Amino acid sequence: MERLATSERIAPPDRPPPGDGRRWRLLGWASIAMSVVMVLGSLTAYGFYRSINGSIERDNVDDQLNADRPEKLNSSLNILLLGSDSREGENKQFGDQAGGGSDTTILMHISPGGDRAIGLSFPRDSMVQIPQCKKDDGTRVSPSFGMLNSAYAFAGPSCTWNLIESLTDIRIDHYAEIDMSGFIKVVDALGGVEICSPKAIRDPKADLVLKKGRQTVSGRTAVGYVRTRTGGLGDGSDLSRIKRQQAFMGSVVNKATSGGLLKDPGKSYAFLKAVAGAVKVDDRLTLSGMQKLAASLRGMSAGKVTFVTVPVMGYPADKARVQINPTLAKPLFDAIREDNELPPPPAPEKPPADQAVRQPPAKPSETKVAVYNGTGTDGLGQRTADGLEDKGFQITKVGTKQQSASTPTRILYGAGAERQAAALAKAVPGHPPQAHPSVKAGLVYLIIGKDGARLQGTGTPLPKIDGEIRADQDVCAQA
Repeated sequence: MERLATSERIAPPDRPPPGDGRRWRLLGWASIAMSVVMVLGSLTAYGFYRSINGSIERDNVDDQLNADRPEKLNSSLNILLLGSDSREGENKQFGDQAGGGSDTTILMHISPGGDRAIGLSFPRDSMVQIPQCKKDDGTRVSPSFGMLNSAYAFAGPSCTWNLIESLTDIRIDHYAEIDMSGFIKVVDALGGVEICSPKAIRDPKADLVLKKGRQTVSGRTAVGYVRTRTGGLGDGSDLSRIKRQQAFMGSVVNKATSGGLLKDPGKSYAFLKAVAGAVKVDDRLTLSGMQKLAASLRGMSAGKVTFVTVPVMGYPADKARVQINPTLAKPLFDAIREDNELPPPPAPEKPPADQAVRQPPAKPSETKVAVYNGTGTDGLGQRTADGLEDKGFQITKVGTKQQSASTPTRILYGAGAERQAAALAKAVPGHPPQAHPSVKAGLVYLIIGKDGARLQGTGTPLPKIDGEIRADQDVCAQA
């Protein structure tokens, strides 16, 4: 056999320089929208939905969405989460700086059946081509090139919706927006959120005082935590704040899913009652839509929720800006767009009467698998291995294999591993196992080729990105 290379991962994006001293930017309150999505999964009674339904502000954006939208390929759910820096109403407490923009933009993808969720953070300083947008008064804004968060300032959430669809080719189903005062109320209704500060912080500009280490913060302190630029948390850049935001989001989801909130209808109701008046959503997220969303999320746990930043690189014309790295971002966007449940594999044909009956497949826990990526898609081997490990398989190695682009995916097994190969073939259908003399005894190789490796009951494995954060990770491990 050809030489098998070492494990592969997508290289981290180029690190942009620190910010240029502009006003602080709030990051993180869209995490509350994600926690609302998660908590909806616990409400099974129609009365609960109905009682909070009237408190939610809804916005009709259908006639503001562009006609050339991406096609929806499956039954997954894509929700655009926006954090507004509006200074109207109760938000005047945060100063009189010009608001009305979107400082947080996250595309939350929920796989069919609620098997997993991934949140894609888009840096607000990314230089992008903004498509034509239509305001709610019917006037149109011409296409332009500028910072990603400008789309919201031009024509509100529908313009950001159009922009993210044009960048990713992923069809968005709904949006949810929350402002700063709403962020405070909901964090407090949740009973505070755990964070971990790498050092003691005192930042008068952000009204923030933190001790070093693990601590639970209230809503007001949480706002300071996600907004500080001068307190010594990170390097002051947007990417640094996004990492802090993602860790905060993970902590919110972890508390919602492991702290009893999802399992206690009373606590769920109180939490949602507090947030209902703080969020705005599109009017297609109706009462029945909320119930459908809840049904798809039952069984979701924090370990199935991942947050990543869309890969970016430096923007040559302005060192204070970044641009999306198409080479690294495209595989991520493609995998999310194509995510889908697979139909059950066809029933095996009955063997002839004179043929000996084969032994049943081994259990995944009894099956040792080495995964090799024989394609040009970076990270496919690692992500496939992660999916198999989630199903209980023992992963002994992840690597790459040089082979022709026309070579199909193969399952090869060594002596004594026929039952184990059958177990892997059941998890990765469509690839009949083959005995191979070069495979070690008792071991199974999955060599991914041109036809990929879709795991039964899941979608396309997502490319691995350095720095991703899982919601069940310890907050101090991320600090």
